[in-house]
Amino acid sequence: MTPLFDAHLDLAYNALSYGRDLTQSLTELRQRERKVCQKVAANESTPTFEEHWGTATVSLPAMRAAGIRVCLATLLARTTQENLLTSVPRRFDLDYASPEITEAVALGQLAYYDRLQLQSHISLIRDRADLEEAWYDRSGPIGCILSMEGCDPIVEPTDVERWWHRGLRTACLAHYGQGRYAFGTGGNGDLTKLGRQLLQEFRRVGIILDLVHTAERAFFRSLDFFDGPVFVSHANCREIVPSDRQLSNEQIRSIVRRGGIIGVVLDAWMLLPGYDRRKTPRDHVKLQLLVDHIDHICQLAGNCESIGLGSDMDGGFGKEQCPHEIDTISDLQLLDGILTRRGYASQEIEAILHGNWLRFFRKHLPAG
Repeated sequence: MTPLFDAHLDLAYNALSYGRDLTQSLTELRQRERKVCQKVAANESTPTFEEHWGTATVSLPAMRAAGIRVCLATLLARTTQENLLTSVPRRFDLDYASPEITEAVALGQLAYYDRLQLQSHISLIRDRADLEEAWYDRSGPIGCILSMEGCDPIVEPTDVERWWHRGLRTACLAHYGQGRYAFGTGGNGDLTKLGRQLLQEFRRVGIILDLVHTAERAFFRSLDFFDGPVFVSHANCREIVPSDRQLSNEQIRSIVRRGGIIGVVLDAWMLLPGYDRRKTPRDHVKLQLLVDHIDHICQLAGNCESIGLGSDMDGGFGKEQCPHEIDTISDLQLLDGILTRRGYASQEIEAILHGNWLRFFRKHLPAG
């Protein structure tokens, strides 16, 4: 089994927003959610888990079965105020009325990770020494690098240092729509004044900038303004599936030039052009489509050194919206064979499935 490094999993969000006990097996999780679906089946206005969130594909036992040694584990909560997220439907499981409430939600997610660490399910990685220990201890806890998906939980830029001491090591500026620090997916705005201040604090403290979800103007402005390490945790190629959520060729080249890594995503609509969740047969979305995106990035980069996994599994979608070969996160191991059949050498496959991310974080995490 090839060990895996997954650069994007919304573990605490799933636990706190969906009520998923990630220490359970997926069989247990699915049985519980099936019972919930049965209870609401008579009420047609109430969506089932499968309709709203999707069948669970990720739990800590499943991650171990998948060979995942290290992941980026997110804090995810958004602030919804007047003039913010105006083009994005509000979601009860994501959107909160003030930065202070959003901060409290993220701190609750952090508390969940802390408890999992106390129970030896995970280890929170703060530095290179922690990374090495997590990677090479095959029977130990899963290593988690704490990441923030959208910086709304940071109430003021001066709070960045507090978050650093809490263990935060990577963050992206925005999620969807207009955020407090930058425009995200669905907009084409710039960094805000607060966003520039935030990036200054990132550089001073040592936060690694994730440019995922960042609107194109803000994306390139951030590259000009911020001279620290950058990467993209979970995105695919706009050339293959047109959407501003995807990366253009120039964005990909810009990340490559800066020595960054791009994690590819398993969400079906980001794999197949014209995908419709209600109409497209699941067997039309094949895992080889993910390798098409990997191929494209490798061709633009001229090598296989800028690509990795950022699966985003259970990130607001489930089994139903994954490639049809995927039942659980352990099926990521199928990529080894697909990449081999596509002509990738064993060293290139290891680089894609874990080596590139390891190299990046060995370079940019603090020494410890």
